[in-house]
Amino acid sequence: MKRILGLVFCIMLALPLAATAETIKLGAFFDLSGRAAFIGTPTKLVADMAVNKINAEGGINGKMIELEIADTEANPAKTASIAKKFIYKDKVVAIIGPTLTDTGMNVKKVADKGEIPIFMTVGGDPVIMGGKFGPYKWVFKSPQRSSIAVKRMFNYLKEKNLTKVALLSAADGFGKDGARWMKKLAPEYGIELLAHESFGTRDTDMTAQLTNVNNSKPQAILVWTIGPAGSIIAKNAVQLGIELPLFQCHGLPDPKYIELAGTASEGNRMPATKLMVADELPDNDPQKPVIQEFIKLYKEQGYDKQFPINTHSGYAWDAIMIVANAIKKVGTDAEALRAEIEQTKNYVGISGTYNLTAEDHNGLDVDSMVMVQVKDGKFVLAD
Repeated sequence: MKRILGLVFCIMLALPLAATAETIKLGAFFDLSGRAAFIGTPTKLVADMAVNKINAEGGINGKMIELEIADTEANPAKTASIAKKFIYKDKVVAIIGPTLTDTGMNVKKVADKGEIPIFMTVGGDPVIMGGKFGPYKWVFKSPQRSSIAVKRMFNYLKEKNLTKVALLSAADGFGKDGARWMKKLAPEYGIELLAHESFGTRDTDMTAQLTNVNNSKPQAILVWTIGPAGSIIAKNAVQLGIELPLFQCHGLPDPKYIELAGTASEGNRMPATKLMVADELPDNDPQKPVIQEFIKLYKEQGYDKQFPINTHSGYAWDAIMIVANAIKKVGTDAEALRAEIEQTKNYVGISGTYNLTAEDHNGLDVDSMVMVQVKDGKFVLAD
């Protein structure tokens, strides 16, 4: 009898501890090494920052969030393997990441089969496109769609009467996505694409491609890539004496771009999130106080010393906050959570105001982006 009473007493003591220890697990994987580590590493830090803020404010309905972090190494096969581990071993309720379009596409089918929401931080559109790209019921993404960035750029080109352009795009999934949208949307904006050249993301010289597109006599040259390749193209253009306006894509607004390209970056323009020009935003912009608070918190953590604020900085924050808001409303049942994320309306985030639908698992429009240019070694609103 004493043994039974003792056992019951031990169980009663253990129950509150187990309840207190209960957490909500989120998987989070980014390129912490590999060719996109310059994006993935600070994205991981922002993910930590977002979770720490939520937990410091009491968690979600009293439960703390626990992040299961992993490095995708820019490897599509490894990324898919990690996603399976998240779903079937770690039993996470949702996944945040990965970093690249190519790795995102390899995870898309894993999330669909495992029936778990995944909020990606990739740039390309195919992860949330159906048809030949596969089902996207369980996939969402926080960065603007490539099509939105193309529209923002084309609006600007049309305003400046730059209607004859040439394109250089990376040969990876992200580059192909941008090129596809440019070719599709150009006629709608009265823009003529005179030439198109591609390059490898690890190429160190693009003078041949630049020479070819320059021979087509464009009014401007457009580039679609992320990472050092964009800076190399800017320097190559200067070396060749090309004085045409150079436009980069929405993946390049980053102090690192200016650092790598040096003076060759001066005057370059590109679509970006409002995060890049927070102080220039009008006071009536609902994003301004949200962005300024984010920047303050980011700097308080000391992250800016190694990873200055860039256009990618808010992606993980927005993804985690939207998922957390949905969990707060409906709990962690996979289908209920997916449906609630899909119904997100008027969420004012770092990268824009999100309004998701069953057809649009991104929810950002052209007005979420601004055109910026490099002036005196820093990003400002384009004139």
